[in-house]
Amino acid sequence: MSETYIRIEGVTICTESFGDPEDPALLLIMGAQSSMIWWEEKFCRQLADRGLFVIRYDNRDVGRSTVYDAGQPGYTLEDMADDAIAVLDAYEIEQAHIMGMSLGGMLAQIVALRHQNRVRSVILLASSNFAAHLPPMEEKVAAFFAQMGDVDLTDRAAFVRFSIDRSRVLVGSKHAFDEKKTGELAGQDFDRAERPSSMTNHAQLAGGEVYMRRTKEISVPALVIHGTEDPILPYEHGLYLFDRIPGAKLLTLEGSGHELHEDDWAMVIEAIAEHLHFF
Repeated sequence: MSETYIRIEGVTICTESFGDPEDPALLLIMGAQSSMIWWEEKFCRQLADRGLFVIRYDNRDVGRSTVYDAGQPGYTLEDMADDAIAVLDAYEIEQAHIMGMSLGGMLAQIVALRHQNRVRSVILLASSNFAAHLPPMEEKVAAFFAQMGDVDLTDRAAFVRFSIDRSRVLVGSKHAFDEKKTGELAGQDFDRAERPSSMTNHAQLAGGEVYMRRTKEISVPALVIHGTEDPILPYEHGLYLFDRIPGAKLLTLEGSGHELHEDDWAMVIEAIAEHLHFF
């Protein structure tokens, strides 16, 4: 395993892969404000052990990929979806399964609609198509992010504390919160970030609206995974995706929040293996 840098039209995307390139490819797209390391290495290796070639990468404005001045993202959600295809091109992969978490799940939907011939299936974890009638995030989450402007994200200690507090507010009641591991991941995130403060650009992204209205047109097999105590995208968001995407399957994570907790990995990986069994 080593980092591979992809350069396309002035943009650099940092990637890593796990497993045998001859195995079916699974591309992982992380959510807003989080680099690829939040797809934990151990999780990626366990997926690879199930016969998948796993690729994770840093979205723009996080990790070691191209960053923009804070408040001035020079790209759209469609551009981010096209980045996923550029990653596949660089690895010479014609088709892949696409798994996205939160914003990454939104990007996976856009990829499936925008580049249908490149997608074998989608796995949507803690995600949504943001239909207007769906319930909003809980007040505790809105209140937390409202204070984000007061955090000095250029300071390592402040960045780590913010990341811990953010993760804590998003978890469900089923699992104990692992502050130590979260802090270690946050420290790694800061240390490898080109400009940590640029991650705030993800909150200002535009685009994708036309694709979010076309959820029912997704024609590839879909697996929806959602926690019943997700405070940022309540469980109804997952149920709506399950209902709208023809033939979709649903894995409900009872008591889990907006998270991919290690205690749920075995269940999630088994569901993914079953989902991909038909290919």
